[in-house]
Amino acid sequence: MKKIAQEVYDRIDNDLYHEEGDIWWQSDSPLYLIQFSINPARVGYLEKILFDTLNVNPQGKAALEIGCGGGILSEEIARMGFDVTGIDPSEQSLQIATSHAKASSLQIQYEKGTGEALPYRDRSFDFVFCCDTLEHVRDVPKVISEISRVLKPEGIFCYDTFNRTFMSKLVAINISQVWKRWAFAPPNLHVWEMFIKPDELTSLLRQNRLECQEHRGMVPNVSLLVFLRYLRKRAKGELTYKKLAEKLFLVESSNMSIMYMGYAIKCQ
Repeated sequence: MKKIAQEVYDRIDNDLYHEEGDIWWQSDSPLYLIQFSINPARVGYLEKILFDTLNVNPQGKAALEIGCGGGILSEEIARMGFDVTGIDPSEQSLQIATSHAKASSLQIQYEKGTGEALPYRDRSFDFVFCCDTLEHVRDVPKVISEISRVLKPEGIFCYDTFNRTFMSKLVAINISQVWKRWAFAPPNLHVWEMFIKPDELTSLLRQNRLECQEHRGMVPNVSLLVFLRYLRKRAKGELTYKKLAEKLFLVESSNMSIMYMGYAIKCQ
């Protein structure tokens, strides 16, 4: 993999995360869907891998979330028992994350920074999480290199991202962002050319002494026709984002044509 071309990167709207107000936790925001449409499958997978497959004891273990945003996943990781640090380039998102963690009585350290230049010493963390973030950065190879650097030997890297396929372009770009009849996400939230194929990521991980253990897909819980019906109702104002999240959510699957998740172990 190479660094994303500037003309491609200029198309993604990462400024969204710097907007005033709470775009993360409020039920009238499209990012609200992360909590209830995406996180259950993601967190369920993480718990299965960490606790059932790897028999991890989280007590006293340092975990880093890269691209933490408003803290939606960081809070779930903290509830698992890890000592969590979240890093993100958006001060506005970090303020929201800090306030929400405090209100939820969770001890999470939030810091400003980017995945391309992590402000931490070598071998600082036992676990690194990077979910719904790799498809937003320009220099994925640099981010993976930094993740390997800050991970301890035999540390665990958990991630998810979008696959670059015809189906992901149809669903994650055209239906979700472009075609107004169904669109529910902000324009240019994602750029298809920045999506990452599983074999590309696996190769990049291996180059950085991270051995991929598996990949699993995430797909909608309903058929495409029902998916479109729900989105149409939302677009017409018949469903709020909150109601949409109750009906439409992702589930773990062997189908990786839209999204996939996985984990890697750092070599000694």
